[in-house]
Amino acid sequence: MAEEVEEEPKKSNLLKIIIFVVGGILLIAVGLGIGYFLFGGESEPDPSAEVNQIIEGKEAEKKKTEDAENKEGEEEGEDGIIKKNVKAIPEVDSYETTYFEFPGDFTTNLKGSRKFLQVSVGVSTQYDEKVMEVVDSHQLALRSEILSTISDFTEEDISGSEGKKKLSERLIVVLNKKLESLDEFPGIEDVYFTAFILQ
Repeated sequence: MAEEVEEEPKKSNLLKIIIFVVGGILLIAVGLGIGYFLFGGESEPDPSAEVNQIIEGKEAEKKKTEDAENKEGEEEGEDGIIKKNVKAIPEVDSYETTYFEFPGDFTTNLKGSRKFLQVSVGVSTQYDEKVMEVVDSHQLALRSEILSTISDFTEEDISGSEGKKKLSERLIVVLNKKLESLDEFPGIEDVYFTAFILQ
């Protein structure tokens, strides 16, 4: 009889352990289920998917804007065909401007001053590219004229934008006169300074 009493508490202890384990598993399952329902069960959205949606939205918006702009320039004709409105371009008698920049800088002393001026010079014409070919072929003579003309100016003469404009106008006259003396067409219409340093 003593043996029967000892087996019964062992069985009841084992039964208690099984009940606690099953109960714990049930509690965990119920907790997970409640958490799933409360927080929606949706995983966090992928950041790259959000970026793609934003980009696609911007592209769709841009396409809508372009379509609207295209429709503004269209009107439906009598026969039902969509025709584009084309603005008429006024005819203007203008010529292509051709430019030539002398290679290197021009550096010379100014009249009555210890300072010197360093400039880069370019010229332009609307006559013909031939004028620039002539300028290129007579660079040596034209460079000499530019240096001589700059050295005739004083520091006060070239100060400010008015001074630069006077120097530019004087160079136009001198360069065209030199081209004429070389039996070439005097077609230089403007002189530009791409660098202007007084030291």
